[in-house]
Amino acid sequence: MKILVPCKRVSDPDNANKVKVSADGTSVNTEGLEWKPNPFDDWAVETALRLNENAATNEKLGEIAVATFGPAEAVQQLRQFLAMGADRGVLVEATDEQLDSWIIARGLEAVAKAEESELIVMGKQSADGESSAVGPMVAELLGWPCSTGVMSIDVESDGKLLIRREADGGVITQRITLPAVLTVTDRVVTPTAIKNGVTPADHKYPESDSGRYASLKGIMQAKKKPIDQKGLDALGIDTAMTSSYGEFATPPARTGNTDFVESVEELVQKLHTDAKVL
Repeated sequence: MKILVPCKRVSDPDNANKVKVSADGTSVNTEGLEWKPNPFDDWAVETALRLNENAATNEKLGEIAVATFGPAEAVQQLRQFLAMGADRGVLVEATDEQLDSWIIARGLEAVAKAEESELIVMGKQSADGESSAVGPMVAELLGWPCSTGVMSIDVESDGKLLIRREADGGVITQRITLPAVLTVTDRVVTPTAIKNGVTPADHKYPESDSGRYASLKGIMQAKKKPIDQKGLDALGIDTAMTSSYGEFATPPARTGNTDFVESVEELVQKLHTDAKVL
């Protein structure tokens, strides 16, 4: 199976308190921040690896390409996913100011067609924008079925995917025909969440809340794996942005003051008359 995993370079979520907004509110200053792979993309790469391997013999069954849109420096984050086990990378060079969800979706449509991908697997969202928009968008452009919030995948004997996805109050079960687009949650990396029909059904992966760690061998091999670098214009897509940010602002500082109440009745009264949230 040929799987495409879109990935994103984001500023370290642990350093979100260091993000600063320009004086005029028109931009975010990321100077001094450390860049990391989007943590949700770990789940997507791990999903692709499990679908394309016999975990009992370490045999590879297909090909995994990881793709990102960003500056040339984003090649460092692609190398990290290659070190996990992906086969090759695609870097479409562009600045953040040149990109929005529709441009990335149109770009991924072009990349998926060029790669002849059979499946696109994405993290459920990015740690910065958190819009969860690109997955359904690229599926619409390609005319492929899309399943979001995926928590488990079974590859059936006819090649269809039996999907279980999280929903409010329960789990939705779907049967999907390839090619398709999936966005995955952290539950997809639990020990028995993925059964590809080749790895023994009783195989259990290690307990983890992320993808597998890159071995020293994998890190060394990643340095030699090919990365196709190209400009945004090389994709031949419409690069006109369809959305923009009107203004950026930091949250108001907390006062640190605390009001204690003596009863539920008093709490309800304060929420109604003071906070005006009831």
